[in-house]
Amino acid sequence: MDDARGTPGTRQPGPAKDAGPRDPGPHTQDLDRPARASFPTRAWGVIKGMPQVLWRTVVKSWDDSIVGHSAQAAFWTTLSLAPLLLALMGLIGYVANWFGPDTIGVIHDRLISFALRVFTPNVVDEIIRPMVDGVLQQGRGDVVSVGFILALWAGSSALSSYVDSISMAHDQHTVRNPVHQRFFALALYVEFLVIAVFTLPLVALGPSFIVKYIPASWHPAVAQLIDFGYLPFVVLMLVGGLALLYRQALPRPLPWYRHVPGAALAALIFLIASTGLRVYLSYIASGKGISYGALATPIAFLLFTFFLGFAVMVGAEFNAALQDRWPAREIKTDQLRGWVVEQIKEVGIPDPGRAAAEGLRRATDPIRRRQRGDDEPADDEPARAPEPAVRRTVETDTPTPRAGAPRNAPVRPPHGVEPR
Repeated sequence: MDDARGTPGTRQPGPAKDAGPRDPGPHTQDLDRPARASFPTRAWGVIKGMPQVLWRTVVKSWDDSIVGHSAQAAFWTTLSLAPLLLALMGLIGYVANWFGPDTIGVIHDRLISFALRVFTPNVVDEIIRPMVDGVLQQGRGDVVSVGFILALWAGSSALSSYVDSISMAHDQHTVRNPVHQRFFALALYVEFLVIAVFTLPLVALGPSFIVKYIPASWHPAVAQLIDFGYLPFVVLMLVGGLALLYRQALPRPLPWYRHVPGAALAALIFLIASTGLRVYLSYIASGKGISYGALATPIAFLLFTFFLGFAVMVGAEFNAALQDRWPAREIKTDQLRGWVVEQIKEVGIPDPGRAAAEGLRRATDPIRRRQRGDDEPADDEPARAPEPAVRRTVETDTPTPRAGAPRNAPVRPPHGVEPR
């Protein structure tokens, strides 16, 4: 039989003549939508909307008590630094031989040199260097010991405060249960430790490996390139780590590229704050300002950790403001979930979630055993289908008499009056 497109042998490509407009559906690409704006137009729209985003970031940060949460993060970061180093060096001890015999020493030197670029010399000499040396002198820790497990729990306290603040910035702090949130922070802390165990040796020993495998005539140029690009490379890795933290901390994460602006802003804020703090502490050390005496170094370290937490939380608030101003598309898992729900609705199930819950309840209900008094159907008598239970209710204005109370006799109509 011929159809609108002709016989199967002579069918021509193209839409049918009597075919109506087809609905592309919410999860398919709409071919009739206008073309995407050019890059200059979109860039100008971002520039015009950026003041609103910045103002939204400031207002939302103040509403979420960013100063108090930053102080909380600074406190837990200070307490978690020693357990963090203990866990990190204990795990690196298992992979140090893969990279060479001097891996621990090189990592120690890199950590101290990086700390000198971020913190003041007094903070490094009085807090960070003795702590790192003390951990390294203890040797490799046993990862199955009780002390190591306690170090993991104590070290994850700082990350737990960051996870809570990031979830609050995106208004997702009520999605997870508080107990689940704490154990999730512990699992995320272990994940970051494993990443750091394999990343720190590569970052510390990378320049020496590069110099070893290049010709000798290239050594001066490559050495200058490494000295110039080493710090930017470390900053890029920190930005990537912050973006990973922003994504993993959210119960309903955004696409990857939406976390990069906040991570870059957090790195910039911490760089500016640490530079200003170094200048201020140098001014105090010269005797021109207020002297804190023996508390100067701990207070300086607390200020550094405070600005670190402040920068991380401002970055999260900035990402949330960007999401409010320009909502991102759903991630692949959410799109797949929406498509599955639509397919279930097309089958005829109006409420997929309720249907799934009802099916699970019926599947897990205990089977009722037959009691002794139940009537068993005869062999020659077909089993009757159970009648549906009908609930009958009687509405009355008179209250139900109490047990043992005499019932009133029914009121009869007078003689000659017919009842209605």
